[in-house]
Amino acid sequence: MSDFDFDYFVIGAGSGGVRSSRIAATHGARVGVAEDRYLGGTCVNVGCVPKKILSIGAHVRDELQDARGYGWTIPPAAHDWATLIANKDAEIQRLNDVYRGLLDRAGVKLFEAHASFIDPHTLKVGDKQVTAKNILIASGSWPMVPNIPGAELGFTSNEAFYLPTLPKRVLIVGGGYVAVEFAAIFHGLGSHVTQIHRGTSFLTSFDADLGTFLAAQMIHDGIDLRFHTIPERLEKTASGSIRVTLNDGEPLEVDGVLWATGRRPRLDGLNIEKSGVTVDVTGSIPIDHDHRTNVPHIFAIGDVVERYALTPVAIAQGHVLADLLFGNKQRSVDYDNVPTAIFSTPPIGTVGLSEAKAFERYHGGIDVYKSEFRPLRHTMTGRQRRTLMKLLVDRATDKVVGVHMVGEDAPEILQGFAVALNAGATKADFDRTIGIHPTAAEEFVTMRTPSQPAARSGVTGGKAIG
Repeated sequence: MSDFDFDYFVIGAGSGGVRSSRIAATHGARVGVAEDRYLGGTCVNVGCVPKKILSIGAHVRDELQDARGYGWTIPPAAHDWATLIANKDAEIQRLNDVYRGLLDRAGVKLFEAHASFIDPHTLKVGDKQVTAKNILIASGSWPMVPNIPGAELGFTSNEAFYLPTLPKRVLIVGGGYVAVEFAAIFHGLGSHVTQIHRGTSFLTSFDADLGTFLAAQMIHDGIDLRFHTIPERLEKTASGSIRVTLNDGEPLEVDGVLWATGRRPRLDGLNIEKSGVTVDVTGSIPIDHDHRTNVPHIFAIGDVVERYALTPVAIAQGHVLADLLFGNKQRSVDYDNVPTAIFSTPPIGTVGLSEAKAFERYHGGIDVYKSEFRPLRHTMTGRQRRTLMKLLVDRATDKVVGVHMVGEDAPEILQGFAVALNAGATKADFDRTIGIHPTAAEEFVTMRTPSQPAARSGVTGGKAIG
């Protein structure tokens, strides 16, 4: 019998931590997991799942409006924010119970308490002290708020899912996926949305054409999108609204301010210095190929490490790690061709290299195929919403190295193309595949002529908007 209370102790019961603890337990390990906030972590509670629910709700308005083009007479509709939030809460509670059941059935001991290090093998968990042979840090991330006067008057994505009322006028600060997704949600549900970003364009970690194309669509839909703009001060007015002073001196009066200004690893209160684990200047935990920190028996996955901050990636990391430690299975996570989606309006789906990165990796030897069109459904609705599709091909091998789309159903469409990229599909494979007609997806297998070769910077059509 081991001298430790547990073979494996996991700090954080998010998707990655739950998967890792559950798989380790099925391999026979004695496993404990601590969670001081909510089962399922950010994704289930204040991230992917509720965001997608709200996004679906926001798109209903478009569908009601579009129905007229197909002969439907729809009476005036009114949205009730409280009903949406209550129904969302019920679904999240159901998922919390699912996660609890998964841990219980696997034989994992759940501590619903805060965990912190006492020494490299010992943790304080609530009012208890436990020891573990191996420890996994999977404590996730937390929204950041800028240090400006009145910042406390705003809210983050954590609170956005629990607002008592829908703000009639909302300012969204940020240029990442959280910002554009909430811009679409609030706009779709009826708010007047202003989004500001300090840079010349947004979604800068993605292919440049995606952000440029999406920005144009958002502006056309009526979102007040401003670049080179930052807030300098927030003040409460006598009427209860918020007055925001911008760097150009213009005051903006709104009913709510969403800080979508980035996330940081959630290591506060962990006493990580007592574990001996190194934390880098960004606040992330450096790990090796096997997710091991500088302390050999302590590991880290998910948002606390400098890898893809995506739920499926954390799940894959947790599974691989549990197999390595307790299943005698030497596997690794493949970080090439990780697909991802942004549930903006219209949504984005993407997998593989951006044009800039492909240009750099293949020394300019890439072909770029692009198609922009109005979807068939909108020839009937009159809505001026367009779709962009893009393929990047390594000219020397004919391999497709990037697939990108902005348009309706993009996330669903791109999942299948992610399989193709991971299988090493070539442009010739795409060309000989018969399309499903009439669909938007068929465009990916009917693009025959490259656009002009990649620019020196690797960016075509990437000029700033705003």
